[in-house]
Amino acid sequence: MRYFVQLSYQGTNYHGWQFQPNAISVQEILERTFSTLLQEKTAITGAGRTDAGVHAKNFIAHFDMDNPIYENDIQLFIFKLNYMLPADVIIHKIFEVPSDFHARFDAKSRTYQYIITRTKNPFNIHGAWLRWDELDINLMNEACEILMQYTDFTSFAKLHTDNKTNDCNLMLAHWKEDNEMYIFEIKANRFLRNMVRSIVGTMMDVGKQKISLEQFRAIIESKNRSSAGISAPAQGLYLMNIEYNL
Repeated sequence: MRYFVQLSYQGTNYHGWQFQPNAISVQEILERTFSTLLQEKTAITGAGRTDAGVHAKNFIAHFDMDNPIYENDIQLFIFKLNYMLPADVIIHKIFEVPSDFHARFDAKSRTYQYIITRTKNPFNIHGAWLRWDELDINLMNEACEILMQYTDFTSFAKLHTDNKTNDCNLMLAHWKEDNEMYIFEIKANRFLRNMVRSIVGTMMDVGKQKISLEQFRAIIESKNRSSAGISAPAQGLYLMNIEYNL
């Protein structure tokens, strides 16, 4: 029996989703908790990797069991899991899926948000990137329109990875202002490591008019990470949604 797990986590205390030999990860915390509660070693497979310090408001993972969890027992199972898990990880839902359905490979799209705040707030220090800059959001949205014209995002990809391709199919890229915050939303079938944070850092240069829209296009076409801007820090990035054909 295969089950999907819908969860959220605040990523500040974790070295990303994926298991790390010398650092704590969300995957390790979940596997330890599930294994303790189920009294058998339980592997948890995530929909993808999030980097150290990145948050997830809607993450999906799956696990397998020989025996079914009956519907009446699932809510009690979730309650016990949440009681045992740290305060920065919460399980929202567990539900059965076909045995060959995969949290990572069957995902049709992923949506991220990046939050920049212009107001110092000690209660949001781990949830947004504090910048005093005045940004031209109209220029940044013009850069989004340029971004949507491409599929090869090598210029925004972490170097020396084992990706077979750096192609991604973008479905949405847009900036909006909300009080003292700039919020970037981007949706695609897949993302490269550090891709969203690299795009945000480069678009900041557009918004500050340090680079032109023509230069932004040239950065994409260069397929060279060193020509793009800085990588925005992890604390402002949120995985918001993962979609499946279920």
